[in-house]
Amino acid sequence: MPLLSLDDIEATTFQALSGHGADDWIAHAVADAVRKAEAVGNRICGLYYLESYCQQLTSGRVDGRVAPVVTRPKPGVVEVDAGFGFAQPAFARGLPEAIAAARACGTASLAICHAHTCTSLGYFTAQIAQAGLIGLGLTNASPIVAPPGGKSRVIGTNPIAFAVPDGQGGIAMQFDQSTTTVALGKITMAKAAGERIPEGWAIDADGAPTTDPEAALAGSLVSMGGYKGWGFGLMAELLAAGMTGGTVSRNVKPLKAPTGAPHDLGQYYLLIDPDVSGAFFDRMALVAEGVALDPDARMPGQNTRPAEYVDVPDSLWEMVCNLAQ
Repeated sequence: MPLLSLDDIEATTFQALSGHGADDWIAHAVADAVRKAEAVGNRICGLYYLESYCQQLTSGRVDGRVAPVVTRPKPGVVEVDAGFGFAQPAFARGLPEAIAAARACGTASLAICHAHTCTSLGYFTAQIAQAGLIGLGLTNASPIVAPPGGKSRVIGTNPIAFAVPDGQGGIAMQFDQSTTTVALGKITMAKAAGERIPEGWAIDADGAPTTDPEAALAGSLVSMGGYKGWGFGLMAELLAAGMTGGTVSRNVKPLKAPTGAPHDLGQYYLLIDPDVSGAFFDRMALVAEGVALDPDARMPGQNTRPAEYVDVPDSLWEMVCNLAQ
């Protein structure tokens, strides 16, 4: 298993994306997201997705050359038409305008419309926090979750990400989590490894609990906390699809299929200026102080340090290098 620098990972990812038809600036934007995912151990959203990106660039399922179009229909509303391209460059184009809107209005929304899967939602909310604003992000995905008491898939894992600035250009806390007990990628990776999954992650096609990843993929994932997680999943669904004009989860086709219609997903962000209240950072310090009363407790994301070198499985790196050639 090679130990690779993040620079090597980013450069090779860029080569692969560029070689499969992405414009350089777009390839750089996506490669940076892959780098950041690998740096924090988010394997599902890192190199693991590169083959799919390249296949879909070749087939035309994602447009690697489209220029996102940014509009501001209202003072606190920024919209970006990604044109069935990657979410990362669309977000990069819209973020400066959304930051300006949030500074002017106190709050602003940023809707990324008609985009490819964003993969790691926290990658985007972290940028909002690093700009000094509170960031909340939501998106939806292909249908894999049935409502509590049901067995028909209605929504996706529909993640929510939240990031808070520390007032000094850094991030005080952040989380990025699916609204299911576990992300879909954990199920697919368990299947590939021939491993069982814990009970409580999924139900089979008949609605019965299962520890078989194959039965889980034929059935449904379970919302975290039952009805409570189901409500958050629906919230993400309505905002991600309804506020962007994106596809609802029931109509999203498998995200990693090499061919087919574009994903046409939406990602929806709220940007909040913490300076508006005049009390935010004081109250955050009080909350953090309370968390620190127990030595093993911490704020989400606190003390997270990106790795400089990453262990990459031999087979995965071989695939990445082949894609880059």
